[in-house]
Amino acid sequence: MFDKILIANRGEIALRIIRACKELGVKTVAVYSEADLNSLHVRFADEKVCIGHPPPGESYLDPRRIISAAEITNADAIHPGYGFLAENPDFAEICESCKITFIGPHYDVLRSLGDKALAKKTMKAAGVSVIPGSDEVVEDYKAAEGAAEQIGYPLMIKAVAGGGGRGMRLVSSPAELKKSFETARGEAAAAFGNPDVYFEKYISHPRHIEIQILADNHGNVVHLGERDCTVQRRHQKLIEESPSPVMTATLREKMGQAAVSGAVAAGYTNAGTFEFLVDPDGNYFFMEANTRIQVEHPVTEQVTGIDLVQEQIKVAAGAKLPFAQSDITFSGHAFECRINAEDPERNFAPAPGQVSQFLPPGGFNVRVDTHVYCGYTIPPNYDSLLAKLIVSGKNRQEAIGRVLRCLDEFVIEGIPTTRDFYKRVFRDSDFILGLYDNTFVERFMLTGGTDSEQKESQLAKEDL
Repeated sequence: MFDKILIANRGEIALRIIRACKELGVKTVAVYSEADLNSLHVRFADEKVCIGHPPPGESYLDPRRIISAAEITNADAIHPGYGFLAENPDFAEICESCKITFIGPHYDVLRSLGDKALAKKTMKAAGVSVIPGSDEVVEDYKAAEGAAEQIGYPLMIKAVAGGGGRGMRLVSSPAELKKSFETARGEAAAAFGNPDVYFEKYISHPRHIEIQILADNHGNVVHLGERDCTVQRRHQKLIEESPSPVMTATLREKMGQAAVSGAVAAGYTNAGTFEFLVDPDGNYFFMEANTRIQVEHPVTEQVTGIDLVQEQIKVAAGAKLPFAQSDITFSGHAFECRINAEDPERNFAPAPGQVSQFLPPGGFNVRVDTHVYCGYTIPPNYDSLLAKLIVSGKNRQEAIGRVLRCLDEFVIEGIPTTRDFYKRVFRDSDFILGLYDNTFVERFMLTGGTDSEQKESQLAKEDL
């Protein structure tokens, strides 16, 4: 086991990793920008190192500063969390050259799966169903016209190095192609330093289902079931749940095995997520791999009882997975709501500022992962995530009721948040019935949702 781990991140995920390390008896080093001096991850780590000014490029995104902090504190491993340098193969390679363990996949795997076009080819070769599209990068407009004609409309343009909806465009007709192609390439270049894009067939009204996997360095790979991440806004996940309302035991086994096969084909180790789109007919298509711990990992922890962050650390230290696929069981139903410092009434505009009151909910099967406290000032430089409300119940109905109770208890004052938005969503009849797809949030914001009692009355009339 490692003696000391540096956490190359901030906020709730940094605190989550510190907690896992403390339970394993591992010392921790927090790095922080000047804006995060008063953050809880700095307070609770064993050591702390300031790595620069608030802009991420001058702190959390600068490998030299991270490595320097690891060297002066004699850290023997670095956990990157999610975001920032978590999926950066160059950073992982630098760690290895400095004899510091990167807690994540090997840098060759980060490169191959980080290139989404190459990842699709790898999955296709492993027999995993992929979304029909261009097999190579679409380099110029002439190639774009040819690819679009072959794939057909509507289609999606996606950044090869992308994520979070950046460098992504839906193209419904040939008249939209040129502008969308140029815009997507420009966004990709600005966001990721790489303008390359590829094309995919647009799957109408899908569910976004991801499969969590764990793989050690001894050839053992398991999946830990699915998370339904369909409730999104502009490709940013808002609510996640497990199990998915559309999942069957047979479909779970097929998709789980597809993720395991893909991980084996890629030579994957550590924790990761293989993401799929599932169409209304139950057909599933590989979309991308996330080569890191996910924001929504607690949902899986709640239904499996497995601490994913601790398993990440153990695997990186050379341990074998302590369980086989047949040992993994699923119990109950779990939700995660991302409580963001955003104003839903102003098109979810970011709302940094000081939190004047903060009282998280509690009770049976309730977990809140957060770095926020009363009086904390949210800096404008980073992600707007304030807290993750994670709730579980013996079934979906019980879990929904518990989420609503917790949202009523959750006191956050001083800034706008998404808390009340979730109150409305969890009372929406279509959501309660599990009848949602990737257009849910857009429709919900336009209509204000459907009252559950009204919908239940309507369904009763239809049954008669």
